[in-house]
Amino acid sequence: MSSVFLVIIGLSTFLIGYKFYASYIASRVFDLKTSQRRVPSEEFEDGIDFVPTKKEILFGHHFTSIAGAAPIIGPCIAAYWGWLPAFLWIVLGTIFIGAVHDFGALVISVKEKGKTIASITGSVINKRVRIMFLIFVMMLTWLVLAVFAMAIAGLFVSVPTAVLPVNIEIIFAILIGYLFYKKKTNIMLPSLIALVFLYIFVFIGSLFPISFENFNLNTAEQTNLWIVLLFIYSTIASLLPVWILLQPRDYINSHQLIVGLILLFCGIMISQPAVDAPIVRDIDGVGPDIFPLLFVTIACGAISGFHGLIASGTTSKQISNIKDSKLIGYGAMLGEGTLALFSLVAAVAGISIVGECNLPSVGKITNLSWEIYYDTWAHATTNKATAFVLGGAALIQSIGIPSGLSVTIMAVLVISFAATTLDTATRIQRFILIEIGNSTQIKFLKSRFISTICSVLPALFLSLWSLEDPNTGLSTQAAWLLWPIFGASNQMLAALIFMILTIYFLKKKRPVTLLLIPFLIITVMTLTTLVFQAKSFYMSNLLLLGINILLIILIIWMLYEAFIVLKNQLFLK
Repeated sequence: MSSVFLVIIGLSTFLIGYKFYASYIASRVFDLKTSQRRVPSEEFEDGIDFVPTKKEILFGHHFTSIAGAAPIIGPCIAAYWGWLPAFLWIVLGTIFIGAVHDFGALVISVKEKGKTIASITGSVINKRVRIMFLIFVMMLTWLVLAVFAMAIAGLFVSVPTAVLPVNIEIIFAILIGYLFYKKKTNIMLPSLIALVFLYIFVFIGSLFPISFENFNLNTAEQTNLWIVLLFIYSTIASLLPVWILLQPRDYINSHQLIVGLILLFCGIMISQPAVDAPIVRDIDGVGPDIFPLLFVTIACGAISGFHGLIASGTTSKQISNIKDSKLIGYGAMLGEGTLALFSLVAAVAGISIVGECNLPSVGKITNLSWEIYYDTWAHATTNKATAFVLGGAALIQSIGIPSGLSVTIMAVLVISFAATTLDTATRIQRFILIEIGNSTQIKFLKSRFISTICSVLPALFLSLWSLEDPNTGLSTQAAWLLWPIFGASNQMLAALIFMILTIYFLKKKRPVTLLLIPFLIITVMTLTTLVFQAKSFYMSNLLLLGINILLIILIIWMLYEAFIVLKNQLFLK
């Protein structure tokens, strides 16, 4: 099997999906033919969160906010089961489920004056479900913050050449934000200049790595120090107006991703590596079964509830025309699907041409292959995004980029998007905690500063706290141990958002079959995963078992309340 074939089939299917399926959903279900008189960014403009933004810039913000580390990590782990299941879930899941979910969440938030999904839940179902939804989302967002902080910190330690360019990008973004919003300069030219300088600093960074190893810190200590620094950064960044850092950096990152995907595409076309992985792996009791774990392992690469939080939390407050939601909502998810597709190709084909390398779980390898990388489930989950960094670097080396530089390029790509998600998630968590404060009359949560601190501290705790992994017996950071729960929770959030979309558009007398079917599929997959996960935590980790059971109870309760509303609505209809 040729990797070129996988790429061409995947990209062609994405284009067809955007041309036909997205247009059908836009007109038939979401009714975008009827333009909205005023969008929230104009009606509530405040210069901080509600800021009318050109669709090109907003696409960059939304794209890079959703395209974090998860669409890279998920496919890299899922390659353990072979290439076909992951490929089908990425391509078909993105077109028919994930992109529709993101598109719909953005549309209803714009239609409802920029309200978050949680607020819309209160009006569509009831206030009680809104509170439960907020609690559920709050727990999920803490996991997202912890996991992404640890992913970035781990890459900073393992690829110190990426530290300089990633941090220099922040300075470039602030300068661009100032030029665009204060000096009214066209953003395209400065952002392209910044992109050029970013790659110059990628080269400089590859020559002058920055590492805390010089301070006699071991790997764990270095990682923890980076985690603390990252949360300090996300606290500050999330409190700044979106135009100062978030929007311009995301715009730069969108160009960076395009460049990265082009480099990977050219690398695949030139090297044409054969797919090293089997079509479907024969597990035979040596690892977890593919069903239902595949569908939560690849969370953001096919469908992600977290995207609904971004769409309704930040993007809907910046969109200048509701008709732009097709490009921004559906189109950006296709971009993430493309990133997931390329991550999969790097994992199932790219690693076969790596040669000598160091794996986090194994050590020095003289000739890397899929069989070595994925020899055990423990190694697959420990290595995480390493397959993308090593495999992707090997692919772009085929176009003449030196080895060390190619690794840095891939690492900077991953870190840049993960960092965007980090401070976006912190901002969203602030919105959630303020909503909880308003609903429960907890006064201190209404403060944007205190709610931001409360957003960060629990995530920091999850990042630094170590527990015994019941599968390996090794000490593991709590947030990594919670990754399967994160995946399941993330997918369940998507199912709940589909549930809200179904009820909302049913009340608007729109056809909802194409919303109801994904809701049922994701709900079954996710609840099954959570039940299996609870079984694995039983008698091994009571705390994780408790968290798992709490999530199941919240989910079933919300589904029950929604079912009553849905039944009544169908009966009235």
